[in-house]
Amino acid sequence: MSRRSPRKVNSERWMVSYADFVTLLFALFVVMYATARSEQHKETQVAQSIDAAFQSLGLFSSVSRNPSKGASEKNGPNTSSGSNPSTEKAAMPMNIVMGEDVLSPAKVKQDLDKLHNDLSQKLSNQVATHTVSIKMGRDGLVISLREAGFFASGSADPKPETVDTLAKIAASLSKTPYDLRVEGHTDNIPIHTGQFDSNWELSSARATRIARLMLASKVITADRISAAGYAEFHPVASNDTPEGRGQNRRVDLVVLPRTRVNFANGAGLPGQSVPQSSGAWRKVTDDGK
Repeated sequence: MSRRSPRKVNSERWMVSYADFVTLLFALFVVMYATARSEQHKETQVAQSIDAAFQSLGLFSSVSRNPSKGASEKNGPNTSSGSNPSTEKAAMPMNIVMGEDVLSPAKVKQDLDKLHNDLSQKLSNQVATHTVSIKMGRDGLVISLREAGFFASGSADPKPETVDTLAKIAASLSKTPYDLRVEGHTDNIPIHTGQFDSNWELSSARATRIARLMLASKVITADRISAAGYAEFHPVASNDTPEGRGQNRRVDLVVLPRTRVNFANGAGLPGQSVPQSSGAWRKVTDDGK
């Protein structure tokens, strides 16, 4: 019988398994890279929508929170790989939506400046005697009614002689489409009477009384008015002096626009309504409930 010659062992068979392994490893890294890029895009969209919402509510300054934009600014204007139209649109300043009308920030400022001038002329005597002050605040135009000119100490009922002043304010506000937030404020001296247990109750009662008088004028609708009490926690002057405490005892009428923000699809664009008077604000109706 003839002997069979021994088979030659192929020493390069390992390359087949190695090639399969490299192919699978390459596919794994491709999937991981694609996933990482997708998550970064979603995070950028979320950051931009939150940033646009805060800017529209006036809570923070207009600073971009777009990581890619910050990196491109550091590296120079020519290092950007391209612009994203949807990203640029979301980062644009938001307009103010009033019903069906879209008002630009410039239009809102123009209206509030006009209202400021109108009230300054009508209430020139009250401004001169420091019972009323008018100024632009963070949220809008602020009309401050000092306690000395409108309330007796510890009382929430406006003095009878102030009705004419409130009527003039209501008449001017009726010419604008903006909301009115009535804020009650006190000094830091505690109060405890048969009518009010604390400064919270006093400040809230004063704000509500003024809001009801504005409604009684029949020139401002109830859906535009809200009222809140802040007690002594939002001072405008030091409570260490009688003059400072006198400035802190006040009712502020804040004329402000109602903004609308859409958080859908990560875009901070006008859409769903987010009124400034939401949250802690209590809507006041004709019956005061």
